[in-house]
Amino acid sequence: MLEKSPLAPKRFPRIPAVAGLELVGRHVGLKPAKGGKDLLVARLAHGTTVAGVFTKSRCPSAPVDWCRNILSHGKARAVVVNSGNANAFTGLAGDTVVAETVKVAAKLIGCPKDQVYVASTGVIGEPVPPNYIASKLPGIVPGLKAGSWRQAAEAIMTTDTFPKAAMRTAKIGNSEVTLAGFTKGSGMIAPDMATMLGFVFTDAKIPARVLQSILKAGADKSYNCITVDSDTSTSDTVLFFATGKGKRHPAVISARDKHFREFRRALEDLLTDLATQVVRDGEGAQKLVTIDVSGAVSKSSARKIGLTVANSPLVKTAIAGEDANWGRIVMAVGKTGEPADRDKLSISMGGVPITEQGIVREDYIEGPIAEHMKGQNIKIAIDIGLGRGQARVWTCDLTHGYVTINADYRS
Repeated sequence: MLEKSPLAPKRFPRIPAVAGLELVGRHVGLKPAKGGKDLLVARLAHGTTVAGVFTKSRCPSAPVDWCRNILSHGKARAVVVNSGNANAFTGLAGDTVVAETVKVAAKLIGCPKDQVYVASTGVIGEPVPPNYIASKLPGIVPGLKAGSWRQAAEAIMTTDTFPKAAMRTAKIGNSEVTLAGFTKGSGMIAPDMATMLGFVFTDAKIPARVLQSILKAGADKSYNCITVDSDTSTSDTVLFFATGKGKRHPAVISARDKHFREFRRALEDLLTDLATQVVRDGEGAQKLVTIDVSGAVSKSSARKIGLTVANSPLVKTAIAGEDANWGRIVMAVGKTGEPADRDKLSISMGGVPITEQGIVREDYIEGPIAEHMKGQNIKIAIDIGLGRGQARVWTCDLTHGYVTINADYRS
């Protein structure tokens, strides 16, 4: 059992039940008994709409392929997620596992197969017996219960050291609705469309096309702005479900509806909370690093610069060693390939200016920076000095613990 991350929240959040959603998490043997729960099932009310974003890996898992293929239908009644095995790079056998799981889940829930979503996370390339997951579902479905958030969050963990969940409320018109979700991820985190796995639910009534629009926009500002180790998973999936079983509210026609603005902000805040919990649980992490980039030629350029700094092993190990070696940040900015001018670059750490217009400030004293480096929350600000593009990205330090966890992963 891995030691709980020092960056973990103090407690699991209190989350009310979302109308139209039931959850259950159980141990079925995909992980060793000491590994905890490894199978999640969710049942969603009739009429639930769905949106999704997925990995851009050229080696996607069988569950990712299935979800992509059915997403255009826009409806969902069930979700089945296993941990302990990614069902990726498993050929036709992996497709068979998905097909059998979906067939049995659809029968138990009472819905078409194209309304059953699946996801898997764990070791890549190891086959699962074709009927193994499907055979466990009849014994699990009777345990479905509203509000079982912790069970659900625990059932999708792999090298995670704590279950990750969050909730928000928002008003659509004068009616309050709930948004809640859980996520997992600790290593192999450098999302290209999502993160390892994330599931978000609301009791609001929202068309699938609108859900897709706001999920994509929200993921771009949250999950797509985090990195632990620069490795994009084969299984990256975020799914967003709207049951429509909460309080009646004005109809949502477009993502730009005025009465929908508060909901969009709440979703972005929720996704950011979940995404940064993933970074807080980065394998071996001791420090959360927030990198703000400004003055880039575009938002896209700012994010690429920020992620290059965040992924630099030299930057991350310096932070782990509490070494105020800001020159490594200069190096990382310079190698991005994005527009940058050495003589306009300014850097600060912990709110203390270090460089300005391409040179170290005359009044720079390392003491305050060195003190800041001893903390758990490291702040880096980079001004490119060329435009108005801004981005915020999150990462963690790179420690001996990361090497140990990954060297021993299958041991």
